Amino acid sequence: MPTNEQIIEQALDRIAAGYVFPEKAVAIEAAIRSRLAAGAYEGLDGPALCETVTAHLQEVCPDRHLRLLWSEEPQSLHPVDADGGQAAFLKLLREHNQGVRRVEHLEGNIGLIEVGRIATAVEGASVIGAAMQLVAGSSALVLDLRGCLGGAPEGAAMWCSYFFGDDQVHLNDIYDRTTGTTRQYWTVAHLPAPRYTNRPVYVLTSEITFSGGEDVAYTLQAQGRAVVVGATTRGGAHPTARHAVAEHVLVTVPAARTVNTVTGTNWEGVGVVPDVQVPADQALDTALKAALRQVEAGAKPGGPAR
Repeated sequence: MPTNEQIIEQALDRIAAGYVFPEKAVAIEAAIRSRLAAGAYEGLDGPALCETVTAHLQEVCPDRHLRLLWSEEPQSLHPVDADGGQAAFLKLLREHNQGVRRVEHLEGNIGLIEVGRIATAVEGASVIGAAMQLVAGSSALVLDLRGCLGGAPEGAAMWCSYFFGDDQVHLNDIYDRTTGTTRQYWTVAHLPAPRYTNRPVYVLTSEITFSGGEDVAYTLQAQGRAVVVGATTRGGAHPTARHAVAEHVLVTVPAARTVNTVTGTNWEGVGVVPDVQVPADQALDTALKAALRQVEAGAKPGGPAR
């Protein structure tokens, strides 16, 4: 097992090489090295070290994706196995039904889909499509992202694609520091289930909603395609890679940034601010009442653009 100092050195190297804002990486390194020299990390066990370093990282740079994480499961340190955490993420999605927790048909012909993770567009397409097929005949839809902990940007684009009529909507751009490239995200041309257009959509959020879940909520809100109901989200907008720096310690490094095509910015540090702000545990009832009113009034879909 490497020493705490060696773990921190490895983490700082990863941050310096990959963090999306290089100038902030310089300030991060200076602050952590100062604490290291002062003995702030001496004698800490693995989980405590991760917690302490994470707190110090976010004091300097309040990026919710910038963390040191303890893993009970040993991680490979061999360079050939380094994939930014992708294999572990795909395994997690497979074990959790590609993020789809439940689909229901509620009173008043309201559909409900609860999503805990945003799957990749490749592996998650069939499950996402199955969920959307089950609500295809509903008069309004509630997409519950209150417990959504994040996921894949291309999966977020696929979820959003169902709520637009074609593949001509430019949703977001993501700039990647490591490659110096910008990737555009548009609505998807071919979907495995019918598109959900011309009907009201409500998205539920909470203080837990994070990253990929925030992407879906923010994008649909910005495009005026959904009404967001609930609490302001956590505020993590930077796509992130995971790197093992010890057998049980990972550093998560945000290597890219999202730019919404409508707002020109993203939800980093501020979260997605709901159109209708209510405590998260009241969001479903609030959205269902509003959806029923819209259905009964024959109202058009969408919500206020941001």
